[in-house]
Amino acid sequence: MRAFVFPGQGSQKVGMGGGLAAASATARSVFEEVDDALSQNLSTIMRDGPEAELTLTANAQPAIMANAIATLRVLEHDFGIVLEDKGSCVAGHSLGEYTALCAVGAFSLGDTARLLKLRGKAMQAAVPVGVGAMCALLGADVEKALALATAAAEGEVCELANDNDPTQVVLSGHVGAIERAVAMVKDHGIKRGVPLPVSAPFHCSLMQPAADAMAEALAETSPESMSLPIYANVTAALVSDPSEEQRLLVEQVTGRVRWRESVLAMRAAGVEHFVELGGKVLGPMISRIDKEAQVTSVITMDDIEELAKELG
Repeated sequence: MRAFVFPGQGSQKVGMGGGLAAASATARSVFEEVDDALSQNLSTIMRDGPEAELTLTANAQPAIMANAIATLRVLEHDFGIVLEDKGSCVAGHSLGEYTALCAVGAFSLGDTARLLKLRGKAMQAAVPVGVGAMCALLGADVEKALALATAAAEGEVCELANDNDPTQVVLSGHVGAIERAVAMVKDHGIKRGVPLPVSAPFHCSLMQPAADAMAEALAETSPESMSLPIYANVTAALVSDPSEEQRLLVEQVTGRVRWRESVLAMRAAGVEHFVELGGKVLGPMISRIDKEAQVTSVITMDDIEELAKELG
């Protein structure tokens, strides 16, 4: 069995998609469609920067999605690979869940771009700049991270935002609580705490205003039937019902990204091969979660050609 997986925020970089756009009219049409949907030259920002503008949450989220969908469409249209024939399920990390849903037809490309633009803006607006923060805990398991978060909170929000792999857990919350958590890592048997260069405290209860905004948006643009089921971030379980997935997408804004558990669930269900489209971030995480898993990360046209040969 094979799963197609899609990266989340942090995988953006200036120049992304440029090679694909130069090599394939299919990729160019994806970027043009996203630009039209957003009434913005996002593809120019992706190609030329500046980096500070690309990193803005409201730009990074649709950009990462557009790059991954362009990769998928080139695989499908230029090389004749049909996702449903070659995969058993899909999954995505945080915003990547929207990309995965676009890949299996639950959202159109234009709707996905608009939803992610709104999601990025809503997440940025939910907490004033300087009030929230995030940190990565290296060498921490969930149990240690939860104990640290409880100790560091001191009446403020300090919650487990991402369970990425056995070596990396991310905390999110108020600045003071996150600073205390970083200072206290050694007391909890954790190797290191690293403050993350993010503009808002994602995936914690401070994001409730953004969750409310997404509930409203998803009520108007709800997911449709999916050609393959998806493993949802907040449950690490398989979902094929669009209305259930709609509810989980709202919960995802404030909820924990259970990526490690999702990969383990896919492995337990029989997935042997994970194909990451549009990034090389999830592949290393998957390898750390299960060394036996076969992982392929696809970014360039050469990568796509190689994968098409393998899947053909």
